[in-house]
Amino acid sequence: MGVSRKCVRTWIDRFEAEGDPGLVTRSSRPHTMPTRTSPEVEQKVLAARATHRDGADVLGPKVGVPARTVSRILRRHEMPYLRECDPITGEVIRSSKATAVRYERERPGELVHMDVKKLGRIPDGGGWRVHGRGIPRDRVNGPGYDYVHSLVDDYTRLAYSEALADEKGATCAGFLERAIVYFAEHGIARIERLMTDNAFAYRHSADLKRVCAEHDIRQKFIRPHCPWQNGKVERLNRTLATEWAYRQTFTSNAERVAALAPWLEHYNTERRHSALGGKPPISRLLPT
Repeated sequence: MGVSRKCVRTWIDRFEAEGDPGLVTRSSRPHTMPTRTSPEVEQKVLAARATHRDGADVLGPKVGVPARTVSRILRRHEMPYLRECDPITGEVIRSSKATAVRYERERPGELVHMDVKKLGRIPDGGGWRVHGRGIPRDRVNGPGYDYVHSLVDDYTRLAYSEALADEKGATCAGFLERAIVYFAEHGIARIERLMTDNAFAYRHSADLKRVCAEHDIRQKFIRPHCPWQNGKVERLNRTLATEWAYRQTFTSNAERVAALAPWLEHYNTERRHSALGGKPPISRLLPT
């Protein structure tokens, strides 16, 4: 029958001892696991996840457990992924899919990704995240929006962001100029290619084209309706929302804008990045 004598003997013995229930497929997991993480450590990991709402690469050093062990503990206890949770409350709000197609350029500055994230401004005294959704809201003459412009290097994941008043061509061009200076200060002397979506300002702005020409930057555009092609900056947009804009409550818009630069410094120099083996973006740059 194409099976070993030992396998046949096992099934016969189980049937003689237990009857039909003995033929049910059993787990190959060992009866005892002396090296398994203790329940106390598991509870410590779960408590740290609930408190800090960080991934395994960040939680591991905090609790003194390898990142891989942290991941296994979270999966064993069926903890939801961070992308499925509200960044402030930690409640599950959605599920999402991920693609297995990944790429990475070979050197800093070979390709950078640029995009804009639109965020509602916070009224003075705080918005609904402070006072609840029951507060009156002026949908016509409200506080308006901030446009968070971001640039990310494909190889190092070094990021630069600014909260600006609009997303017009001149604004995008000015942001790119300042981002080029920021990248140069951190060791990326030249940007070779710039990838964006097909927004009007990116496609048709004479100011942006002038900046690219002056710095010998070649513009590239993603295929329409394929935002995952600009996925590295799209992922940064989500990180900005979960770890900066909505991670804590702010009582004014100016307070939130002022918190962007310190968070960006933390992102580039301290925050562990899963795509970089748990190291920050600055680890892929030469000392400057």
